[in-house]
Amino acid sequence: MRKMHNIKIPFKVKLFLSVIGPGIVVMLADTDASSIITAAQTGAVWAYKMILLQIILIPILYIAQELTVRLGLATKMGHGELIKHHFGKFWAWVSVSTLMITCIGAIIGQFIGLAGVGLLFGIPSWITMIIASIFLMVVVLTGSYRSVERCAILIGLFELVFVVVAFLAHPSIKEIMHGLTYFPIHNSSYLYLAAANIGAVIMPWMIFYQQSAIVDKGLDTKHIKISRWDTAIGAVVTQAIMIAVIVTIAATIGKTNPGVPLNTVHQISEAITPYLGTTIGHLCFALGMIGASLVAAIVVSLTAAWAFGEITGFKHSLEHKPKDAPWFYIIYCATLIFGFVLVESGINLVDLSVAINVMNALLLPIVLVFLYLLAVKALPDKYRLRGIYAWIVGTVLFITTGFGVVAAITGILW
Repeated sequence: MRKMHNIKIPFKVKLFLSVIGPGIVVMLADTDASSIITAAQTGAVWAYKMILLQIILIPILYIAQELTVRLGLATKMGHGELIKHHFGKFWAWVSVSTLMITCIGAIIGQFIGLAGVGLLFGIPSWITMIIASIFLMVVVLTGSYRSVERCAILIGLFELVFVVVAFLAHPSIKEIMHGLTYFPIHNSSYLYLAAANIGAVIMPWMIFYQQSAIVDKGLDTKHIKISRWDTAIGAVVTQAIMIAVIVTIAATIGKTNPGVPLNTVHQISEAITPYLGTTIGHLCFALGMIGASLVAAIVVSLTAAWAFGEITGFKHSLEHKPKDAPWFYIIYCATLIFGFVLVESGINLVDLSVAINVMNALLLPIVLVFLYLLAVKALPDKYRLRGIYAWIVGTVLFITTGFGVVAAITGILW
């Protein structure tokens, strides 16, 4: 026993474990409740025909978030503060206003997921959301950045249950391979869901969060290599979860009712029960959805509070106590409360979740243009985006933004 206590963890491992976190947290939050619902709707309506899109989005997601890593490490400024510094208050407010819209939409999505889980067990949605809101407030109001980060990762790991269930569903490899070759971009319904999937993967608040989290955690340029790995691992994990949800639904509901859209969160849970039984199936679904919803709620509310503080000059760090940074914590709590009120309005929650992600796709131009301009303008020479890679990144972001916007508008109009 004494020998076991004397085992020393290598310095490089300690360093790696101390630096990783912002990328993994933001990527686990990326696969939030509305993303899972969007992926489920995709699997129900289009089976395996959007898995290729999910794979393509892995490097695109990494490219976008890696730029936030550079910006945060090299400038030690949050995204909103950096826009204010280089483009002025007006454009900072434009960018943060866009962010606030997506944050409210994202919080609604998280409460939709939590409300759906509560209803599975006969708990009224308002009770579920009050409990969740109190928990989320306590986590942030009583913790430092590192404690909040650890809590978020622990909660978010429950999402991996969807990967396990995807294997248990025994999907047809032949059908999956066929789906990889099918890309019906002439179909407006397909385009609408494609836009929703893009908006579910590349979200404006992710860019703001990771940059602010890196600053709040106190990282600098000597951590850039590990931070890139942190982001890369997170990008693969989040897309694996999205693909797992699509596969699970396509192999179950997609088989029994092909092409029929989902109307309730409860229907998604029914895809799991044939393989695990009703009780265990509902429990696994609940754990995955709770993990997705809570980690995203923490991230989104913190993003709103950080961004507001960055452009107003108010104190905006988890290292400050509520009495020292009242506006930071007021914005955090107000975002949660606003989402709670809107979800209780009684509209179709699955349709709303998809619509939220379509909105994210429509707002991508504002966010990604600022991200790109900052990467070529605000960074020191050593880390500045330039040369062939700058052209590649610009092209990738332009095509992604263009496809997302065109697909969203086409899907909405037709």
